[in-house]
Amino acid sequence: MTGYASVTRERGLVVECRSVNGRFLDLTLKLPEELRGCEPALRELVAARVKRGKLELRLSLTSAEGGTLQAPSVEVLQRLAQWQTRVAQVLPQAQPLSVAEALQWGRSLVPAASTDVDALGAAQACLEALAEARAREGQRLVDILLERIDLIESLAARAQPLVPAVVQRQQARFLERWHEALKAADAGGAVGPQALQERALGEAAAFALRIDVAEELSRLQAHLQEIRRLLQQGGELGKRLDFLIQELHREANTLGSKSAALELTGISVDMKVAIEQMREQVQNIE
Repeated sequence: MTGYASVTRERGLVVECRSVNGRFLDLTLKLPEELRGCEPALRELVAARVKRGKLELRLSLTSAEGGTLQAPSVEVLQRLAQWQTRVAQVLPQAQPLSVAEALQWGRSLVPAASTDVDALGAAQACLEALAEARAREGQRLVDILLERIDLIESLAARAQPLVPAVVQRQQARFLERWHEALKAADAGGAVGPQALQERALGEAAAFALRIDVAEELSRLQAHLQEIRRLLQQGGELGKRLDFLIQELHREANTLGSKSAALELTGISVDMKVAIEQMREQVQNIE
């Protein structure tokens, strides 16, 4: 799911997190050199909170414009003075540190452990804000999916009463064509009328089974009920919904291929359009 969050902390630490849709977790970390040591911990932190999506986590150490510049500690300044004295002993022509250089070096000499802890805490806060943003989008996606479920259920309800009439009509048409074919072939003399009638009824029954889509509609209803239950239950649903959408598409395809009436064909097409719209949204849900 898509989302964005940012957190700003002391010493110019800024954490930004962006996520876009994706079926699997694809994490990109962009870190300054000072924070390279906390990369494994950041990856574990993200993996524990996010399961799907292309996610970019960016950490930077900058001085906010117009903000308060943090002065280096006395210990840091004393260390810089000692290093400057050593450099001057070896390189007498070297220029002394300016105030700007002292501030820059002083910031870089902040203990790494303290910086890493601050970075992890800020990243944790940023991921929590991102989770809230993704949750809001997830609710919108759930509403869209529920609308599509209602649409498919209404299409199935329209198709349900058509099935017996279509089967009966096609069965009668089959028997009519059967008898016309027998007359044209003059097969009445070779086989008795009773045997021909029984064979015709058997073939008509087999044909009726081939075009009967009541079972497909029942399975489709069951899949829709399961998707609705999962959406109400919540949790990690992406992969389970992917599978159910595939099953919905299979039943709609079968409904279209077995359809023996224009009305059922139109319903099958409308179903497949709605199911494809659901597939696009399900890929966004974690």
